[in-house]
Amino acid sequence: MYIPKAFEAPDTDVMHALMRAHPLGALVTLSPSGLEANHIPLQLLADVGPHGTLRGHVARANPLLRDLQLLDALVIFQGPQAYVSPGWYPTKQVTGKAVPTWNYMVVHVHGPLRIVEDADWLRTQLAALTATHEAGQAQPWSMDEAPPDYIDTLMKAIVGIEIPIARLEGKWKLSQNQPVQNRNGVIAGMQEQSSQ
Repeated sequence: MYIPKAFEAPDTDVMHALMRAHPLGALVTLSPSGLEANHIPLQLLADVGPHGTLRGHVARANPLLRDLQLLDALVIFQGPQAYVSPGWYPTKQVTGKAVPTWNYMVVHVHGPLRIVEDADWLRTQLAALTATHEAGQAQPWSMDEAPPDYIDTLMKAIVGIEIPIARLEGKWKLSQNQPVQNRNGVIAGMQEQSSQ
């Protein structure tokens, strides 16, 4: 990913926070037919490995499992993003020198993809993933609320995946390369747009 110095992510903790806030990652792998992308909710374990580890699961029927040749994977987590109108820049009124752009926050995770067939590992991962996403519910659901044979049947149809993070890249393109008055103009433009 091309990352100009002005747009480098602040640090690992900030990138981890984006990954937690937007856990649906685009998992990109190489198959015999070319690049494949699967959109998967992934759980970050920040304290496992030097940069953290991602865990999740895919359907056993997913061609990812049989076509996997290169075990390296790229996972893309996209945070907030928005179109930026040149009309929001006060400097445009003076110079006319402005073009549309896009502001966004994104994290790219690189690492080896490991398939996990262990049922206990998978059950633990599913429980943790569920607990994370149910935490905000008035009455959080847990796996023990479903009939055990139902969960067992569903678990046979999925396989765990794990990606120890070998490299982490973040890009925070938030108009940092603009003068203060233009950054303030972008904030005002976005606030006005969101209030409509």
